[in-house]
Amino acid sequence: MAVIQYYGTGRRKSSTARVFLRPGTGQITINHKAIADAVNTESLRLQVRSPLVLTETLDKFDIVATTSGGGISGMAGALRLGIARALCLYNGELRGRLKKAGLLTRDQRAKERKKYGLAGARKRFQFSKR
Repeated sequence: MAVIQYYGTGRRKSSTARVFLRPGTGQITINHKAIADAVNTESLRLQVRSPLVLTETLDKFDIVATTSGGGISGMAGALRLGIARALCLYNGELRGRLKKAGLLTRDQRAKERKKYGLAGARKRFQFSKR
C-alpha cells in the first residue's frame, strides 16, 4: 500500500531542505529529530510552522524533512519554503494565501564573496595618506 505524501524542496542561503507532508497529527521531524531538538529558538520554530498556521493545516500533517548546508537560520527558511511548496501540491487553492504572505518566494540573498585587495566583500584596509 502506497503512502500518500506531498514533496517540496526549499532553499535559503546555502541550505537545502527536502520536505515530505504525510497525513498525520502534526509531528514535525527534521533530520530524524523532533522540531524542538533540531531548531533551537522559538522564533525559528514559528517561522517553520508559519505556512501550516496560515493555511490552518497544523494538525493535519506529519512533516518529515531533511536539511543540509548552512546554519540554523538558513535551514529554517528553507524548511518554510519547502512546506509551502508541498502545501500547494496538496491543495492548489492554498496557493493564493501562501503567495500573498510571501511564503512561495525564494529569498535569493546570500553572502557576497570576498574580493581580492579588500578586507572583505566591500570593507577596505585602512587608508593612510602619510
